[in-house]
Amino acid sequence: MEEIRERKQNESEEFDVSDGKPQEEEILRKIPPWRSQLTVRGLVASFLIGIIYSIIVQKISLTTGLTPTLNVSAALLSYIFIKGWTKLLGKFGFNYAPFTKQENTVIQTCAVACYSVSIAGGFGSFLLGLNKKTYDLAGPATPGNTPGSYKEPGIGWMTGFLFVTGFVGLFSLIPLRKIMIIDYKLAYPSGIATAVLINGFHTPKADKMAKEQVRGFAKFFSFSFLWGFFQWFYTGGDQCGFAQFPTFGLQAWKQSFFFDFSMTYIGAGMICSHLVNLSTLFGSVLSWGVMWPLIRGQKGEWYPATIKEGSMKSLTGYKVFISIALILGDGLYNFLKVMYLSSRSIKGTIKVSNEVADGSTQSLEDRQRNELFVRESIPIWVACVGYVLFSIVSIIAIPFMFPQLKWYYVVVAYVLAPFLGFSNAYGAGLTDMNMAYNYGKVALFALAAIGGKDSGVIAGLIGCGLVKQIVYISSDLMHDFKAGHLTLTSPRSMVVSQAVGTAMGCVIAPLAFFLFYKAFDIGNPDGEYKAPYALIYRNMAILGVEGFSALPNHCLQLCYGFFAFAFLANLVRDLSPTKIGKWVPLPMAMAVPFLVGASFAIDMSIGSLIVFLWHKIDSKKAPLMIYAVASGLMCGEGLWVLPASILGLAKVKPPICMKFVSSE
Repeated sequence: MEEIRERKQNESEEFDVSDGKPQEEEILRKIPPWRSQLTVRGLVASFLIGIIYSIIVQKISLTTGLTPTLNVSAALLSYIFIKGWTKLLGKFGFNYAPFTKQENTVIQTCAVACYSVSIAGGFGSFLLGLNKKTYDLAGPATPGNTPGSYKEPGIGWMTGFLFVTGFVGLFSLIPLRKIMIIDYKLAYPSGIATAVLINGFHTPKADKMAKEQVRGFAKFFSFSFLWGFFQWFYTGGDQCGFAQFPTFGLQAWKQSFFFDFSMTYIGAGMICSHLVNLSTLFGSVLSWGVMWPLIRGQKGEWYPATIKEGSMKSLTGYKVFISIALILGDGLYNFLKVMYLSSRSIKGTIKVSNEVADGSTQSLEDRQRNELFVRESIPIWVACVGYVLFSIVSIIAIPFMFPQLKWYYVVVAYVLAPFLGFSNAYGAGLTDMNMAYNYGKVALFALAAIGGKDSGVIAGLIGCGLVKQIVYISSDLMHDFKAGHLTLTSPRSMVVSQAVGTAMGCVIAPLAFFLFYKAFDIGNPDGEYKAPYALIYRNMAILGVEGFSALPNHCLQLCYGFFAFAFLANLVRDLSPTKIGKWVPLPMAMAVPFLVGASFAIDMSIGSLIVFLWHKIDSKKAPLMIYAVASGLMCGEGLWVLPASILGLAKVKPPICMKFVSSE
């Protein structure tokens, strides 16, 4: 606080009479050293936040797979944790160190790195795609789905896999951080949003606002947790409870159109943009309201009437492969778009950086940020040695864990990874889109085709995971560097906190996954935890091995149509006027309900409606409170999953089954 007050005064008093260097050096001296930005209380807070968010992310990835960006929410929660801790210590008369924005940033970085392992680790996609249930859903009779090409989840091998693969991405782009943040001045919108929130918390005028946000978070956290507890009593059987409430009637309920009272997805809908939420709703209406009833009517003509519903030769095949076509069309367009924007932006930024290389046009604030960012440098040899060492460990360990993935495939992946990581991180800086999943799918198809029928499926899935983790984590680190640059946080403390958070995540993520895997029916197409991307990723690998012969009748033509639609929809949105483009749906968001169902889209749309009405009623308060309320809703129900899972593991059943049936 004192640092900010003095900076405000000194800028007006001293900057005009000198070149800004004296007070700039004084301000930089007052910033805590990088080691003191890493605190024990910060690590404890990061650990607790990491557990909560890992559980939330696991639930989302095992139900819909559409995970919102939670960086800002993590920054808010870290502020609440430490402020609550220091307030408690103060009441008991204990002394405590001041809570700085640098410590807040480090905690947020560590917590995000922790729960990011649950996203990049593939628990709802490529890793779960290895298990026996997904193998059976894909059809044991399918030629590309080789008998024995599965591996059951285990805490031991999953933790080992994450430790040998999760740290490589931390070192791949460290030498380029100055180029990306200072020279190219990339935006990284999520990083900026996080920094703005943290800087806002640590100013003298922020006390009232922060207290209001904390109260809002606590109120809705409590409501969400107690609501989850209350709902549990009515879920004593299959398809029981408020989650199966036939809001729009039983016929609509059979087509998955109902409100399932999920606070997690209402909160996610409040964080996601209106376009994402409306796109999921449009995809739900198009698929479950129109297409699937029509295709089901062709049973006996388009696909055999006697075939099992879950087979890839039945309606399930259309659901899976049409959603894949939408995802690939959207991915290809955005990949080409990012490449184009990146090449054009690089030319422009090089020209601009050459023109202002002397720094004469920079403000005092920019100069002090840049000086700290460069002064607290991480030696290039540390990054290179770290990357090589962790790569060697992975090259040796992965073929032992998965003999289907040859060691030279891993070498090629790690040689190409820094180039892919740079491409993805640059694109994320421009668009805020992390395209790691896209690079992973390219590796999946390539390795599945090279591996052939005997090894292709497992080689493709694991190769996808290697590339996805490196590219995802390296891009995520750049977002954190951007937030650190704007909050005057040392890059050294950021890297250390990212590494510590990754280590936490490698332990927490498998444990959080097994809470769900042991307590609930994961991967059941008719259950709550459908894990849609596990089946999608496995079928992508089968498609890479077998080719288009795996598709049911007329499915290929529909896939061509939806692939083209995805590409053209993006093109129209980018090239048309804003008043038209803002209504064009996002194909990636549309694809999720094609396989999952419509209920979560209704939840997220209600979240959007709440945000819309809130802005109409109180436009000043809404932007300050939306993230606090949304975080409370998500964290409350997310935390309830922990006792619910323990009760499930202990075979304690809810006492009541609330179910709705037709009067006939």
